[in-house]
Amino acid sequence: MASISHLNQFPRKTLPVIQSRTQITSKPGIFAPNTVKVTQKPIDRPWICTGGFIQGKQNFRVRAAIDDEGGPDKKEGSTVAVVEKEEKLKPAEPTEIDRLKKVLVDSFSGTDRGLKATSETRAEIVELITQLEAKNPTPAPTEALTLLNGKWILAYTSFAGLFPLLAGGTLPFLKVEEISQTIDSETRTVQNCVQFSGPLATTSISTNSKFDVRSPKLVQIKLEEGIIGTPKLTDSIEIPENVEVLGQKIDLTPFKGVINSVQETASSVAGTISSQSPVKFPIPNTNAESWLLTTYLDEEVRVSRGDDGSVFVLIKEGSSLLPP
Repeated sequence: MASISHLNQFPRKTLPVIQSRTQITSKPGIFAPNTVKVTQKPIDRPWICTGGFIQGKQNFRVRAAIDDEGGPDKKEGSTVAVVEKEEKLKPAEPTEIDRLKKVLVDSFSGTDRGLKATSETRAEIVELITQLEAKNPTPAPTEALTLLNGKWILAYTSFAGLFPLLAGGTLPFLKVEEISQTIDSETRTVQNCVQFSGPLATTSISTNSKFDVRSPKLVQIKLEEGIIGTPKLTDSIEIPENVEVLGQKIDLTPFKGVINSVQETASSVAGTISSQSPVKFPIPNTNAESWLLTTYLDEEVRVSRGDDGSVFVLIKEGSSLLPP
């Protein structure tokens, strides 16, 4: 037997009895009177289908089913209620800031972090940065230091002091793979790092600094030391089985013993060098201080400006805005 009652300001009403092998008793409802109907599906489990909500609210389907599956942790006659929303949630539309960031990062393509940017591209980038700064969701970055935490990858800069490094003039035969800045707000430390790769080795040069908050947007950076990372040499040399010279193939198999000897020597040298500690050196006091103004900050993009007005755009490690 089944009965449904409403406990509200309206008179109590009892719906007609419906024959079923299962008994269902509903809890006090919140629906308007006369908007509930009981139907019987051609299966053993009865269904309760509600009508529309009053005042144009969204519709829901409420299914009450008797859990008749046995099990040691299930009680006989327990009721499982499942509420299914008819309309699926639509994915969030990109915001104006999201679109601006995407266009800005796309404009960096082919500029080699700003080194190869044309004057027209630079003007376009400046305009996009200005628009992004106007929508800064973090007006006081130094009061939200947790957002600054982590590793930031340099995507673009107008700082001419970095261009000789990017062009390979500082360290010949080495290519700049990554320029990053790692910030720890708890220890108030900043590490700037440049990673290089060459034909036979990879290495890095970094600086360790302390920073002090001077205003809601400004920090003072004091350089403490520089570090030259231990080079990591290639421990194997790939030699083909044959080479082609003037249209003729030359078999290198007879030189296999010599090749193996060279590989063993390279591996031994690589192991010896890699076991050495990084080289640390002090920074002269004349170059030990600088200022950094953060003009835009969110979870994945940061825009900062240096002493001379140069701009730096950095992207948080792990962000989908970074190229694969």
